[in-house]
Amino acid sequence: MIEGYTLEELERRLGYRFKERSLLKRALTHSSFMNEQKINKNGDYERLEFLGDAVLELVTSEFLFKEHPEVPEGELTKMRASIVCEPSLAFCARDLELGQFLFLGKGEESTGGRQRDSITSDVMEAVAGAIYLDGGMEAARDYINRFILSDLEDKQLFYDSKSNLQELIQGKLKKDFHYELLEESGPEHDKTFVSEVVMEGESLGRGSGRTKKAAEQQAAYRALLLLRDRGYVFKKH
Repeated sequence: MIEGYTLEELERRLGYRFKERSLLKRALTHSSFMNEQKINKNGDYERLEFLGDAVLELVTSEFLFKEHPEVPEGELTKMRASIVCEPSLAFCARDLELGQFLFLGKGEESTGGRQRDSITSDVMEAVAGAIYLDGGMEAARDYINRFILSDLEDKQLFYDSKSNLQELIQGKLKKDFHYELLEESGPEHDKTFVSEVVMEGESLGRGSGRTKKAAEQQAAYRALLLLRDRGYVFKKH
């Protein structure tokens, strides 16, 4: 956990105060921390993630069932999968700065674990499980509605950003575009990349990430926001 990022601060951001705060700490604890501390591995987030995954699937299914009464089962399944997938949950975790609150081992810390999507997405689910155990289904539903099922249009835009941008620029605008790698910095195990989307000489957006793909995704998202502000629309999958 980074200095200043306390359990109390996370409770404030969540809008939920735990009766049993040890549940929240467990939801934030990676197995690497337990291994280095030589503590029983049951104190990490993995079991809470298992529970939270089930709670998230149920709440999301109920939400989609009520919000889209005319959509068939197959499409609902695809919509649910896109909401609870790793990139989407990691996107939600970034809004909370959830990575800053994690208890990580030194090795995991040094290799960029706080920004790793696979970890932060798991912790989003673990927190759901912790809240469910501490406060019941309604408290867990409130958390999921507020931090995962909100602003779905922008989240859909983000994790489909590269394909949406290609469809909009090449399919509708009939123009060419490409990604440029502007910067690559940091040690080999913890690099940061900065990429830019360029459409016929015009910069549409920049993004940064731990991989080239992540930087391009962020750049594509910024480009889509710019084009949306200009009045262009794109197909929502």
